[in-house]
Amino acid sequence: MPASSVVPAGGIPGQEIPGPRKAAILLMALGDDVSSKITRHLPQEEVEALSYEIARMDRVDPALVEKVLQEWEETERAAHFVAEGGTDFARRILTKAFGKDRAEQILSRIQVQLSETLTLGPLQKADPQQVAGLIRNEHPQTMALVLAHLDPQQAGLILKELDTTKGADILIRMALVDKVLPEVLQVVERVLGAGGEVSLSQGGATRGGPNTVASVLNELVGGLEKELLEHMSEANPELAQEIKDLMFVFEDILKLEEDAVTRIMREVDVRDMATALKVASEPLKEKMLAVMTTRARDALLEEMEFMGPVRMREVEEAQGKVVATIRSLEEAGEIVVSGGRDVMVG
Repeated sequence: MPASSVVPAGGIPGQEIPGPRKAAILLMALGDDVSSKITRHLPQEEVEALSYEIARMDRVDPALVEKVLQEWEETERAAHFVAEGGTDFARRILTKAFGKDRAEQILSRIQVQLSETLTLGPLQKADPQQVAGLIRNEHPQTMALVLAHLDPQQAGLILKELDTTKGADILIRMALVDKVLPEVLQVVERVLGAGGEVSLSQGGATRGGPNTVASVLNELVGGLEKELLEHMSEANPELAQEIKDLMFVFEDILKLEEDAVTRIMREVDVRDMATALKVASEPLKEKMLAVMTTRARDALLEEMEFMGPVRMREVEEAQGKVVATIRSLEEAGEIVVSGGRDVMVG
Protein backbone atom coordinates (compact mmCIF):
# COMPACT_ATOMS: atom_id res chain seq x y z
CA MET A 1 0.00 0.00 0.00
CA PRO A 2 1.60 3.29 -1.04
CA ALA A 3 2.43 5.89 1.60
CA SER A 4 0.78 8.62 -0.45
CA SER A 5 -2.03 8.85 -2.97
CA VAL A 6 -4.10 10.98 -5.27
CA VAL A 7 -7.36 12.06 -3.63
CA PRO A 8 -10.19 11.99 -6.17
CA ALA A 9 -12.96 14.56 -6.43
CA GLY A 10 -15.39 12.36 -4.57
CA GLY A 11 -13.01 11.74 -1.70
CA ILE A 12 -13.26 8.24 -0.24
CA PRO A 13 -15.94 6.29 -2.17
CA GLY A 14 -19.16 5.97 -0.19
CA GLN A 15 -17.90 8.14 2.67
CA GLU A 16 -18.02 11.78 3.72
CA ILE A 17 -14.59 13.42 3.58
CA PRO A 18 -13.20 13.37 7.15
CA GLY A 19 -12.72 16.75 8.87
CA PRO A 20 -8.92 16.47 9.20
CA ARG A 21 -8.62 15.65 5.49
CA LYS A 22 -10.78 18.64 4.53
CA ALA A 23 -8.59 20.86 6.71
CA ALA A 24 -5.46 19.41 5.12
CA ILE A 25 -6.81 20.05 1.61
CA LEU A 26 -7.71 23.60 2.61
CA LEU A 27 -4.19 24.27 3.93
CA MET A 28 -2.66 22.87 0.75
CA ALA A 29 -4.91 25.12 -1.33
CA LEU A 30 -4.06 28.21 0.72
CA GLY A 31 -0.33 27.78 0.23
CA ASP A 32 2.72 27.62 2.51
CA ASP A 33 2.71 31.20 3.84
CA VAL A 34 -0.94 31.31 4.89
CA SER A 35 -0.92 27.71 6.16
CA SER A 36 2.09 28.35 8.38
CA LYS A 37 0.33 31.34 9.98
CA ILE A 38 -2.74 29.21 10.67
CA THR A 39 -0.93 26.17 12.09
CA ARG A 40 1.05 28.42 14.42
CA HIS A 41 -2.13 28.89 16.45
CA LEU A 42 -3.17 25.22 16.54
CA PRO A 43 -2.45 22.68 19.31
CA GLN A 44 0.46 20.35 18.60
CA GLU A 45 -1.78 17.27 18.26
CA GLU A 46 -3.87 18.99 15.58
CA VAL A 47 -0.77 20.07 13.66
CA GLU A 48 0.47 16.48 13.73
CA ALA A 49 -2.89 15.18 12.49
CA LEU A 50 -2.93 17.69 9.63
CA SER A 51 0.68 16.93 8.74
CA TYR A 52 -0.16 13.24 8.59
CA GLU A 53 -3.08 13.88 6.22
CA ILE A 54 -0.98 16.15 4.00
CA ALA A 55 1.83 13.57 3.88
CA ARG A 56 -0.66 10.95 2.62
CA MET A 57 -1.62 13.05 -0.41
CA ASP A 58 0.67 13.67 -3.36
CA ARG A 59 -2.00 15.47 -5.33
CA VAL A 60 -5.64 16.42 -4.87
CA ASP A 61 -8.17 16.47 -7.67
CA PRO A 62 -8.90 20.14 -8.52
CA ALA A 63 -12.64 19.46 -8.33
CA LEU A 64 -12.25 18.31 -4.70
CA VAL A 65 -10.17 21.38 -3.84
CA GLU A 66 -12.90 23.57 -5.29
CA LYS A 67 -15.53 21.68 -3.30
CA VAL A 68 -13.63 22.13 -0.01
CA LEU A 69 -12.97 25.82 -0.68
CA GLN A 70 -16.63 26.38 -1.51
CA GLU A 71 -17.73 24.65 1.70
CA TRP A 72 -15.26 26.72 3.73
CA GLU A 73 -16.45 29.96 2.15
CA GLU A 74 -20.12 29.09 2.70
CA THR A 75 -19.51 28.15 6.33
CA GLU A 76 -17.56 31.35 6.92
CA ARG A 77 -20.33 33.47 5.41
CA ALA A 78 -23.01 31.66 7.41
CA ALA A 79 -21.08 32.21 10.63
CA HIS A 80 -20.81 35.93 9.88
CA PHE A 81 -24.56 36.14 9.26
CA VAL A 82 -25.32 34.35 12.55
CA ALA A 83 -22.91 36.65 14.41
CA GLU A 84 -24.63 39.71 12.94
CA GLY A 85 -28.27 38.79 13.45
CA GLY A 86 -28.76 35.28 14.77
CA THR A 87 -29.65 31.95 13.17
CA ASP A 88 -33.00 33.11 11.78
CA PHE A 89 -31.36 36.09 10.10
CA ALA A 90 -28.67 33.84 8.60
CA ARG A 91 -31.31 31.38 7.38
CA ARG A 92 -33.25 34.16 5.60
CA ILE A 93 -30.14 35.55 3.88
CA LEU A 94 -28.81 32.15 2.87
CA THR A 95 -32.21 31.01 1.62
CA LYS A 96 -32.41 34.06 -0.66
CA ALA A 97 -28.91 33.37 -1.93
CA PHE A 98 -28.96 29.57 -2.29
CA GLY A 99 -32.52 28.32 -1.78
CA LYS A 100 -34.06 26.63 1.27
CA ASP A 101 -32.45 23.19 0.96
CA ARG A 102 -28.96 24.52 0.34
CA ALA A 103 -29.30 27.06 3.16
CA GLU A 104 -30.20 24.30 5.62
CA GLN A 105 -27.23 22.24 4.45
CA ILE A 106 -24.89 25.16 5.05
CA LEU A 107 -26.32 25.92 8.49
CA SER A 108 -26.17 22.25 9.46
CA ARG A 109 -22.38 22.42 9.16
CA ILE A 110 -22.16 24.84 12.07
CA GLN A 111 -24.51 23.11 14.49
CA VAL A 112 -21.79 21.84 16.87
CA GLN A 113 -22.37 23.83 20.07
CA LEU A 114 -19.90 25.62 22.29
CA SER A 115 -19.06 24.08 25.63
CA GLU A 116 -19.11 25.92 28.94
CA THR A 117 -15.33 26.16 28.80
CA LEU A 118 -15.38 28.69 25.98
CA THR A 119 -13.39 31.78 26.83
CA LEU A 120 -12.65 35.01 25.10
CA GLY A 121 -9.13 34.97 26.44
CA PRO A 122 -7.65 38.41 27.20
CA LEU A 123 -11.03 40.13 26.98
CA GLN A 124 -12.01 38.49 30.27
CA LYS A 125 -9.06 40.11 32.00
CA ALA A 126 -9.06 43.43 30.16
CA ASP A 127 -10.08 46.78 31.58
CA PRO A 128 -13.84 47.32 30.98
CA GLN A 129 -13.23 50.72 29.37
CA GLN A 130 -10.80 49.15 26.90
CA VAL A 131 -13.25 46.36 26.05
CA ALA A 132 -16.05 48.92 25.62
CA GLY A 133 -13.86 50.89 23.21
CA LEU A 134 -12.98 47.72 21.32
CA ILE A 135 -16.56 46.55 20.76
CA ARG A 136 -18.36 49.92 20.67
CA ASN A 137 -18.68 49.97 16.87
CA GLU A 138 -19.47 46.28 16.44
CA HIS A 139 -22.94 44.95 15.57
CA PRO A 140 -25.16 44.71 18.72
CA GLN A 141 -25.47 40.95 18.20
CA THR A 142 -21.69 40.60 18.29
CA MET A 143 -21.54 42.76 21.42
CA ALA A 144 -24.23 40.62 23.04
CA LEU A 145 -22.25 37.44 22.33
CA VAL A 146 -19.12 38.97 23.87
CA LEU A 147 -20.85 40.24 27.04
CA ALA A 148 -22.70 36.94 27.47
CA HIS A 149 -19.32 35.18 27.82
CA LEU A 150 -17.82 37.63 30.32
CA ASP A 151 -18.20 37.79 34.07
CA PRO A 152 -21.45 39.63 35.02
CA GLN A 153 -19.52 42.25 36.97
CA GLN A 154 -17.24 43.01 34.01
CA ALA A 155 -20.21 43.01 31.62
CA GLY A 156 -21.96 45.51 33.90
CA LEU A 157 -18.95 47.83 33.93
CA ILE A 158 -18.76 47.66 30.14
CA LEU A 159 -22.45 48.58 29.84
CA LYS A 160 -21.76 51.70 31.92
CA GLU A 161 -19.50 52.89 29.11
CA LEU A 162 -22.19 52.51 26.43
CA ASP A 163 -25.28 54.48 25.45
CA THR A 164 -28.27 53.18 27.44
CA THR A 165 -30.47 52.69 24.38
CA LYS A 166 -27.78 50.57 22.74
CA GLY A 167 -27.12 48.84 26.06
CA ALA A 168 -30.77 47.84 26.34
CA ASP A 169 -30.69 46.45 22.79
CA ILE A 170 -27.60 44.41 23.69
CA LEU A 171 -29.22 43.05 26.85
CA ILE A 172 -32.34 41.98 24.96
CA ARG A 173 -30.15 40.14 22.47
CA MET A 174 -28.23 38.55 25.36
CA ALA A 175 -31.50 37.38 26.91
CA LEU A 176 -32.58 35.82 23.62
CA VAL A 177 -29.26 34.06 22.94
CA ASP A 178 -29.75 30.30 22.71
CA LYS A 179 -26.94 27.99 21.74
CA VAL A 180 -23.89 29.80 20.37
CA LEU A 181 -22.14 28.20 17.44
CA PRO A 182 -18.36 27.63 17.59
CA GLU A 183 -17.71 29.24 14.22
CA VAL A 184 -19.60 32.34 15.35
CA LEU A 185 -17.32 32.84 18.35
CA GLN A 186 -14.29 32.18 16.18
CA VAL A 187 -15.51 34.96 13.89
CA VAL A 188 -16.00 37.24 16.90
CA GLU A 189 -12.53 36.50 18.22
CA ARG A 190 -11.01 37.05 14.80
CA VAL A 191 -12.83 40.37 14.38
CA LEU A 192 -11.89 41.58 17.85
CA GLY A 193 -8.42 40.09 17.89
CA ALA A 194 -9.21 38.58 21.28
CA GLY A 195 -6.76 35.72 20.93
CA GLY A 196 -8.90 33.51 23.16
CA GLU A 197 -9.17 29.77 23.17
CA VAL A 198 -12.34 28.06 21.98
CA SER A 199 -12.97 24.67 23.57
CA LEU A 200 -15.67 22.45 22.10
CA SER A 201 -17.62 19.46 23.33
CA GLN A 202 -20.37 17.30 21.91
CA GLY A 203 -23.06 18.58 24.27
CA GLY A 204 -22.52 22.30 24.05
CA ALA A 205 -23.96 24.88 26.46
CA THR A 206 -26.07 27.95 26.53
CA ARG A 207 -24.61 31.34 27.32
CA GLY A 208 -26.91 34.27 27.78
CA GLY A 209 -30.60 34.07 28.57
CA PRO A 210 -32.74 36.00 31.09
CA ASN A 211 -30.77 34.72 34.10
CA THR A 212 -27.50 36.02 32.69
CA VAL A 213 -29.02 39.45 32.01
CA ALA A 214 -30.49 39.56 35.52
CA SER A 215 -27.05 38.80 36.96
CA VAL A 216 -25.50 41.62 34.92
CA LEU A 217 -28.16 44.13 35.94
CA ASN A 218 -27.74 43.15 39.60
CA GLU A 219 -24.12 44.29 39.32
CA LEU A 220 -25.09 47.81 38.30
CA VAL A 221 -25.14 50.44 41.02
CA GLY A 222 -27.34 53.52 40.72
CA GLY A 223 -29.98 54.47 38.20
CA LEU A 224 -28.42 52.77 35.18
CA GLU A 225 -30.15 49.48 36.01
CA LYS A 226 -33.57 51.18 36.05
CA GLU A 227 -32.88 53.14 32.87
CA LEU A 228 -31.83 50.03 30.98
CA LEU A 229 -34.90 48.15 32.18
CA GLU A 230 -37.15 51.02 31.07
CA HIS A 231 -35.68 50.90 27.55
CA MET A 232 -36.00 47.11 27.53
CA SER A 233 -39.64 47.35 28.66
CA GLU A 234 -40.40 49.64 25.72
CA ALA A 235 -38.88 47.17 23.25
CA ASN A 236 -39.97 43.87 24.82
CA PRO A 237 -42.24 44.24 27.88
CA GLU A 238 -42.68 40.52 28.56
CA LEU A 239 -38.97 39.77 28.43
CA ALA A 240 -38.15 42.78 30.60
CA GLN A 241 -40.67 41.64 33.22
CA GLU A 242 -39.22 38.13 33.19
CA ILE A 243 -35.77 39.58 33.87
CA LYS A 244 -37.10 41.83 36.65
CA ASP A 245 -38.63 38.78 38.33
CA LEU A 246 -35.20 37.13 38.35
CA MET A 247 -33.41 40.10 39.90
CA PHE A 248 -32.93 41.01 43.55
CA VAL A 249 -33.57 44.71 44.15
CA PHE A 250 -33.56 46.82 47.30
CA GLU A 251 -37.32 46.48 47.91
CA ASP A 252 -36.97 42.68 47.84
CA ILE A 253 -35.54 42.94 51.37
CA LEU A 254 -39.22 42.77 52.37
CA LYS A 255 -39.08 39.05 51.48
CA LEU A 256 -36.19 38.31 53.83
CA GLU A 257 -36.66 36.71 57.23
CA GLU A 258 -35.95 38.88 60.26
CA ASP A 259 -32.67 37.08 61.05
CA ALA A 260 -31.38 37.86 57.57
CA VAL A 261 -32.37 41.53 57.82
CA THR A 262 -30.65 41.75 61.19
CA ARG A 263 -27.49 40.29 59.65
CA ILE A 264 -27.59 42.85 56.84
CA MET A 265 -28.07 45.75 59.23
CA ARG A 266 -24.90 44.75 61.06
CA GLU A 267 -22.89 44.91 57.83
CA VAL A 268 -24.16 48.18 56.33
CA ASP A 269 -22.86 51.60 57.35
CA VAL A 270 -25.51 53.68 59.18
CA ARG A 271 -25.23 56.61 56.77
CA ASP A 272 -25.52 54.33 53.73
CA MET A 273 -28.64 52.70 55.19
CA ALA A 274 -30.15 56.06 56.09
CA THR A 275 -29.58 57.29 52.53
CA ALA A 276 -30.94 54.06 51.02
CA LEU A 277 -34.16 54.30 53.06
CA LYS A 278 -34.89 57.88 51.96
CA VAL A 279 -37.28 56.76 49.22
CA ALA A 280 -38.03 53.24 50.47
CA SER A 281 -41.63 52.12 50.96
CA GLU A 282 -43.10 52.42 54.44
CA PRO A 283 -43.48 48.62 54.84
CA LEU A 284 -39.76 48.20 54.12
CA LYS A 285 -38.76 50.96 56.54
CA GLU A 286 -40.92 49.40 59.24
CA LYS A 287 -39.46 45.94 58.61
CA MET A 288 -35.88 47.17 58.87
CA LEU A 289 -36.47 49.35 61.90
CA ALA A 290 -38.29 46.52 63.67
CA VAL A 291 -35.21 44.27 63.81
CA MET A 292 -33.00 46.96 65.34
CA THR A 293 -32.30 47.65 68.95
CA THR A 294 -33.78 50.85 70.37
CA ARG A 295 -30.38 52.53 70.41
CA ALA A 296 -29.54 51.52 66.81
CA ARG A 297 -32.99 52.53 65.57
CA ASP A 298 -32.76 55.96 67.21
CA ALA A 299 -29.31 56.47 65.64
CA LEU A 300 -30.62 55.58 62.19
CA LEU A 301 -33.69 57.82 62.46
CA GLU A 302 -31.53 60.67 63.69
CA GLU A 303 -29.18 60.21 60.75
CA MET A 304 -32.10 60.26 58.31
CA GLU A 305 -33.52 63.42 59.88
CA PHE A 306 -30.32 65.44 59.99
CA MET A 307 -28.95 64.53 56.56
CA GLY A 308 -31.64 66.64 54.87
CA PRO A 309 -32.45 66.40 51.14
CA VAL A 310 -30.40 63.85 49.21
CA ARG A 311 -29.91 63.53 45.46
CA MET A 312 -31.69 60.60 43.91
CA ARG A 313 -28.41 59.39 42.45
CA GLU A 314 -26.94 59.14 45.96
CA VAL A 315 -29.99 57.19 47.16
CA GLU A 316 -29.66 54.72 44.27
CA GLU A 317 -25.95 54.30 44.93
CA ALA A 318 -26.61 53.61 48.62
CA GLN A 319 -29.29 51.06 47.73
CA GLY A 320 -26.81 49.46 45.35
CA LYS A 321 -24.31 49.12 48.21
CA VAL A 322 -26.92 47.40 50.37
CA VAL A 323 -27.79 44.98 47.56
CA ALA A 324 -24.07 44.32 47.02
CA THR A 325 -23.76 43.49 50.73
CA ILE A 326 -26.66 41.05 50.41
CA ARG A 327 -24.92 39.36 47.48
CA SER A 328 -21.70 39.10 49.51
CA LEU A 329 -23.55 37.51 52.41
CA GLU A 330 -25.18 35.09 49.99
CA GLU A 331 -21.81 34.14 48.49
CA ALA A 332 -20.48 33.55 52.00
CA GLY A 333 -23.39 31.17 52.63
CA GLU A 334 -24.92 33.27 55.40
CA ILE A 335 -28.15 33.94 53.51
CA VAL A 336 -29.60 32.38 50.36
CA VAL A 337 -31.19 34.66 47.80
CA SER A 338 -33.10 33.00 44.97
CA GLY A 339 -33.87 35.77 42.50
CA GLY A 340 -36.44 38.46 43.23
CA ARG A 341 -39.29 36.04 43.90
CA ASP A 342 -37.98 33.75 46.62
CA VAL A 343 -35.57 34.63 49.41
CA MET A 344 -34.51 32.10 52.02
CA VAL A 345 -32.30 32.22 55.06
CA GLY A 346 -29.58 29.68 55.49
